[in-house]
Amino acid sequence: MANKIVIVVQARMASTRLPGKVMLPILGKSILALMTERLQMISHEATIVIATSENAEDDVLVREAQSLGLPCYRGDQHNLLDRHYQAALKYGADVVLKIPSDCPLIDPRIIDGVLDYFFENDTFDYVSNLHPATWPDGNDVEIMTMPCLKKAWQNAYKPLELEHTTPYIWENPQLFNIGNVSWQTGLDYSMSHRFTIDYREDYLFIKTVFEALYQVNKNFSCNDIINLLNTEPGIYQINAQYAGVNWYRHHLNELKTIQPGQTKQAPEVLATSNLK
Repeated sequence: MANKIVIVVQARMASTRLPGKVMLPILGKSILALMTERLQMISHEATIVIATSENAEDDVLVREAQSLGLPCYRGDQHNLLDRHYQAALKYGADVVLKIPSDCPLIDPRIIDGVLDYFFENDTFDYVSNLHPATWPDGNDVEIMTMPCLKKAWQNAYKPLELEHTTPYIWENPQLFNIGNVSWQTGLDYSMSHRFTIDYREDYLFIKTVFEALYQVNKNFSCNDIINLLNTEPGIYQINAQYAGVNWYRHHLNELKTIQPGQTKQAPEVLATSNLK
């Protein structure tokens, strides 16, 4: 089985809620740098590609990729499915991973676990840990074969399918052999714990976690974060108001496989914490 793995990390500077979030600093590095460092800790050999837009504002991400020694692909600003496919095609992928750039705390062990499951069951077109999700939000792993991605690229047309890359696949289980990996603890923290970045409070949470754990062990785990939050519950509270908030909330009337309990609306009034 051909198995050249390409991890495509979609990144951009434009963000309605938190502009430039992937370049925000933590411990003297950008969030993007810290995240790709964690991706490089997986045991599987993989090529990591930063996929950004052709907009001038994203030139900084090209320079950051170059400084990190990572290849970069530039494509359509809005059609992320096309950008994902073209990046995978350019770098000769047989197996493609989608890891969002807003997951800087992602646990390399979780990525390895989903990859192991994918390769041990070589009949799958697509495997994720999101349908349904069980790990804390921000440990998102989606794996697909290149033929699977190509089929989505050829057939998807809805705006949400183009913007979010993979919905055409997991919304059409009759067309693809789909697998899912759940947290082996039997717990479900997907709606209660938020390790992703979209708001200022998320940045403060992630910054605090890195400051507490990174200098002790750069390869800290999801369990290490949870133990930290159990010990210091005040850290959990930094962004707890956004736990369970995700993009599904905007498309519940369109998504067939997503239930209302898998998302929630964002609080109307944002907290006023500063980026310090």
